[in-house]
Amino acid sequence: MRTALTDLLRIEVPVVLAPMGGAVTPELVAAVSNAGGLGMIPVSWSSTEELQESVAAIQALTDRPFGVNLIREWDQRERLAAALDAGVRVVSLFWGDPTALIDETREGGALALVTVGNADDAARAAAAGADAIVAQGWEAGGHVQGTVTTLALVPRVVDVVNVPVVAAGGIADGRGLAAALVLGATGAWIGTRFLAAAEASAHPDYQARLLAANENDTYYGMLFDGGWPNAPHRALRNTTVEAWEAAGSPEPGSRPGESDGTAFRADGTPIARYASTTPGAAMSGDTEPMSNWAGQSVGLVTRIQPAADIVREIVEEAERALAAARP
Repeated sequence: MRTALTDLLRIEVPVVLAPMGGAVTPELVAAVSNAGGLGMIPVSWSSTEELQESVAAIQALTDRPFGVNLIREWDQRERLAAALDAGVRVVSLFWGDPTALIDETREGGALALVTVGNADDAARAAAAGADAIVAQGWEAGGHVQGTVTTLALVPRVVDVVNVPVVAAGGIADGRGLAAALVLGATGAWIGTRFLAAAEASAHPDYQARLLAANENDTYYGMLFDGGWPNAPHRALRNTTVEAWEAAGSPEPGSRPGESDGTAFRADGTPIARYASTTPGAAMSGDTEPMSNWAGQSVGLVTRIQPAADIVREIVEEAERALAAARP
């Protein structure tokens, strides 16, 4: 399945793993890349030493292209330099103004992918030198930059830039990939489906909730703001959301259970109820009240699978869907 994106990234199929903090492991990145897609690892909160260790672990598992993701809410120059020094050749930039880091990424010999939520930001990023644009629709899980649906956003972005566009948000199977390609995108950026990959580090209870959820079971807002305030996001509705709504949706400082720590990190550190933290496999306690990130495509996620099988199924289903749409 060759597109402008596969040519640019030198990959085989137009499937990109969304870099989900707390859930993506080097094993998951390598599995997606080895299956012909592009694995992406989040490093926005890693020390430079941890970043280099993660990159080395991926390089030991695959000789295929992969990338790192940096969130521009924080200064990322030191991490970007460490990634480039480690040999990373694909860098994804999210949130904030990416202009300076686009220049540094390209000067370091890497490709710059920039995620946007509207066509104006897409045009600015392309003019600044972005090699590809990720158009993230409102349906996406985790942190969401815009308020436009993927269906409406992708063709708008395609019309205003002259670089490959990747569709993100609400895509979890081959039908979604096929639809994205018909809209003019050159690939799909997929997160929620890969939370159910065998190689993901999502907590088993979190994965079970994903498998049981449907398209009506997500919450969109800014409730889980600990560590990243004023950043809209989408997660599964849970007892935290319900208690907050029942209390009249009070402002931070007056929300129910703000001092609660129902789950704990591996070292025993409690995790605040409203923290912007992914329920990880090493955590103990009750992860249900946490930010269980999920997109509106969650109803299409029905079983735990190896990442390579997920990539293969998505591509094969997209090919069938495209073939069936032809006269």
